[in-house]
Amino acid sequence: MKKGENTVVLKEYLKHLEKKVEDLKILTEISEIISSTFDFRELMTIVMEKAKGLMNAEGCSILLYNKETGKLEFEVALCSDESTSDSLRTKVTLDIGQGVAGWVAEKQEVLCIRDVKADPRFYQDADRQTGFVTKSLIAVPLVGRRGLIGVAEIINPQKEDYDIEILELLSKHFAIAIENALYYKESIEKERLKQELEIAASLQKSFLPESPIFVKDNLTASAVNIPARQVGGDLYDFIEPIKSRVGIFIGDVSGKGVSAALYMSKIISDFRYIANGSSSAGAVMNKLNSVLLRAPRGMFLTAVYMIADAKKGKMNVSVAGHPPFLWLRDEEVKIMSVPSGPPLGILPGNYPVSNFTLKRGDRLLFLTDGTFEAKNRKGQRIGFYNLVDFVKKRVDKEPLIDMITEHVNKFSKGTERTDDLTIVEVRFG
Repeated sequence: MKKGENTVVLKEYLKHLEKKVEDLKILTEISEIISSTFDFRELMTIVMEKAKGLMNAEGCSILLYNKETGKLEFEVALCSDESTSDSLRTKVTLDIGQGVAGWVAEKQEVLCIRDVKADPRFYQDADRQTGFVTKSLIAVPLVGRRGLIGVAEIINPQKEDYDIEILELLSKHFAIAIENALYYKESIEKERLKQELEIAASLQKSFLPESPIFVKDNLTASAVNIPARQVGGDLYDFIEPIKSRVGIFIGDVSGKGVSAALYMSKIISDFRYIANGSSSAGAVMNKLNSVLLRAPRGMFLTAVYMIADAKKGKMNVSVAGHPPFLWLRDEEVKIMSVPSGPPLGILPGNYPVSNFTLKRGDRLLFLTDGTFEAKNRKGQRIGFYNLVDFVKKRVDKEPLIDMITEHVNKFSKGTERTDDLTIVEVRFG
């Protein structure tokens, strides 16, 4: 090789090295940028603005993969016209395999297109909807530890001497940064939700009686209330509506979680206001039903309300679509399927009333369906009548509601509780 040729080769080699050094500087700079924040939106905006400037491009965008819908959705779109960016974010989504971004998401390969008009993969509707003119683009897959995150696109880049290898390295760094930001965002959201649930649980407990045991003259009422989750929709209450009378209320709100807990809190407030001064369980249920008819659609309540004469043992009971309660006398367990109206909050109407008298030593057991619908690992339910048989074998045992709770917990051990459990026991004498 001649001297002149050596000089040319050396210059080309040095030029190549200079470009590599410059690329590494860019890689290091962007790596520092994407490591500087965990804010998801800020991270994507910073990187896209940097990429847009480096490539001297007209626009940049990131489409995130929505695993629930299976579509690519524009999360960030940067261009000179803000309305174009807004249109992309609100109007355009792509299926996997659809358009250039969909192809890149499916193949997980970098794709550079000099002339989009000549490429059948280009999705022209995006330009039609926004008025933007795409001439060329670079699309880079963003793949993290949990798989596809999305696709980054650089639109109409003016710089032509870019390195595909550098773009691939950048995409890997960026994907990791996005994934870390998403993890951080999820952890913040989980912590916020945890705090909200703690507040809701505290609020819910504040509406229940201060003590699960209530004693008045010859009558003792006790309760167990265990939400399926941190908060639930089961409720109970002990009140004195009039002198020498005890009001015992148990109910099960439709649904679960925070919405059921908030609805339950409202119901107890309404119930206490309506029940005060009333000696008729049916009248209270009628008024409460009228109030709950104005509640959001789909929310209702099964319930039993009993007004007990704490001295004489006379009971006045009204039922709204709730499971039968049990009457324990001596060694007998009687299933009390008294006349019932529909659950509260569904239809207007009058709720029937049943009257009976307890003798000393008698007990009543009121249950929500979470008590007998609990499942074991095989998916089998306890069943109402199996629970009745359990009670019959322990009719003379104490404390019965604790024994029932332990039985349900053992039966469903190793499974996630799906329904709240509430038991109220009333003893006379």
